[in-house]
Amino acid sequence: MKNRLRRGRRGATGRSLSRGVALIEALVAMLLFSIGILAAVGLHVSMVKNQTNTALRSDASNLASEAIGVMWSDAANVALYAGDGCAAYARCRELQDKAQKRLPAGILSISLDGVASTVVVRWTPPHDGTHAYATSTVILR
Repeated sequence: MKNRLRRGRRGATGRSLSRGVALIEALVAMLLFSIGILAAVGLHVSMVKNQTNTALRSDASNLASEAIGVMWSDAANVALYAGDGCAAYARCRELQDKAQKRLPAGILSISLDGVASTVVVRWTPPHDGTHAYATSTVILR
């Protein structure tokens, strides 16, 4: 009776019915491993995209803060920073050039409303929509 239990079940041809199960198990394991690797690659791509967007937002914030700092230090000429006059004024043009160099399709614009100054930095990363960072301050002349 013991010999019968060891041999396992056999089909009509005399071969064991469990033959090939190890191959199927190996294929299933490879499939699960491949799905895991694809998920890790997708996560990495998403992480790189988010890290790039964060770096661009940080650069935009720094540029806007720098623009406000330059305007505070040049309060007598703050009216020259607004609108189209910015391109003609060297200090303002320098800020716009920095935005173009540091950010993809970067644009820095400044508007004045009485004593309130608003700095808006816009950029468009590849394969993504346009983003903007805006900050306001009051500069007393």
